[in-house]
Amino acid sequence: MVEVRPGSAGRHKTRANIVECAARLLREQGASAVTTRAVAQAAGMQAPTIYRFFEDKDALLDAVAEHAFATYVAEKVLVEDVDDPVADLRAGWDTHIGFGLANAALFGLLTDPGRRVRSPAVAAGLEVLRARVHRVAAVGRLRVPERRAVELIHAAGTGAVLTLLSTPPEHRDLDLADAMYETVMRSILTDLPTLPTDSATAAAVAFRAVAPELTMLTDAERALLSEWLDRAGGGPLGSNQEST
Repeated sequence: MVEVRPGSAGRHKTRANIVECAARLLREQGASAVTTRAVAQAAGMQAPTIYRFFEDKDALLDAVAEHAFATYVAEKVLVEDVDDPVADLRAGWDTHIGFGLANAALFGLLTDPGRRVRSPAVAAGLEVLRARVHRVAAVGRLRVPERRAVELIHAAGTGAVLTLLSTPPEHRDLDLADAMYETVMRSILTDLPTLPTDSATAAAVAFRAVAPELTMLTDAERALLSEWLDRAGGGPLGSNQEST
């Protein structure tokens, strides 16, 4: 049996081993298989040892979800951005769909509205999405406020994965995710607007994305400019773009 060492390094190693064993059980057998007894047996320790690191099974599952999703988010961040922000957005969508389909049990945990706390790893994933949407806005390709675009993409991506996971693998239409993406993009992107209203909105959204960087203006001037641009762009651009 594994002995828990008193040092912080030993505790960290033991905790990591517990999380990895639980993650393997989750991946191979589903959430119901992740019991304290099963995880302890897989990790080579007594069941009570688990409670030295996790309050209960839910806390352990939270740690598993955060660990796996944090690894996923880190891989997304490490992917080199392409010159085209729209292509970068599509690459992120494809990665998200692929991850969800390959990790059904984990995806179910991450999207469960009944989880008692919001995973920091999920929040980090949304920050990656916000950054990509911001880049699209900054080049004048966004026709809606940034927050609206983020919410639409997030909802569509989650819905697409859950719908595909609810269908037997042999009957899944993977084109569904592509069709969902194209539908959302048509509602949030603009190419070369021909209508004055579309052009004004896209320009306002783009200018609003860089407004906080106009350091030659006073705080009051930036705040007033942001207010004007919010009106022209259809409303506030979201929590990732603070007025200063």
